[in-house]
Amino acid sequence: MSDTPSLMDTTRSEFLKFRTVRASFIGLATFVVLTVGIALLISLVISANWSQRSAIDKLAFDPVTTSLTGVFFAQFASGVLGARFITSEYASGAIRTTLAAVPRRVHLVLAKAIVLFAVFFVASEVVTFAGFSVAQMIYRANHLTTGSLSTSVDLRAVVFAGVFLTCLTLIGFGLGLLLRTTSITISVYVTVLLIIPIIINFFPTSWQDHVTKYLPANLGAAMMSPQLSTRSFSWGTSAIILAIYTVAVLVAGSVALSRRDA
Repeated sequence: MSDTPSLMDTTRSEFLKFRTVRASFIGLATFVVLTVGIALLISLVISANWSQRSAIDKLAFDPVTTSLTGVFFAQFASGVLGARFITSEYASGAIRTTLAAVPRRVHLVLAKAIVLFAVFFVASEVVTFAGFSVAQMIYRANHLTTGSLSTSVDLRAVVFAGVFLTCLTLIGFGLGLLLRTTSITISVYVTVLLIIPIIINFFPTSWQDHVTKYLPANLGAAMMSPQLSTRSFSWGTSAIILAIYTVAVLVAGSVALSRRDA
């Protein structure tokens, strides 16, 4: 009988690691505060200043997108948490013990990815639905236009906001596998999500139109926007492209882990 742990055993072990580390709970709390808290803050500010908005701004008001503003900030928390799930083991040296206990490195990557997917898919959906619901309650109380989960377009936007955050968590984890150092991983992650889009804004508009739609942040915006922009893919195409990015980074990270020493 083989002493090598099965994928299920490894997954249980990794879930135990995740839920017994204080940083995981602090990170998840930050994740919740950013998503729901920002939705609450934005909706209160919009409601309080509604009478001062121009007629054009009132017509352009999108109750769904504004309620998901917190996702912009939560995307950084999700990526950092995903990255730290592996880079913290490199930092402490625990990765050697982990790899000694789980010699099948692909199993280790799959187990960690399963844990992150399960935890963050549930957490992401909970916080995006909570943020949406809180914002709509405030808009409704102040007699503003509201969105509704009974509308398929609005429901899709909220659901895919959670999918977007889940994918970013796994991308952060994959980058952590590749780069192994928390600071470098976070720097690369932030550069991809925030710095590159800023740099691209300095290029000609015609060039921007062809490139920006492929950026993760723009893919996420398309996935959780009720309206289709001419400068982005449809929500379905955007979700597929982001899923491809996620799988590609995870595969690259798995290959890197398999081919080098801890």
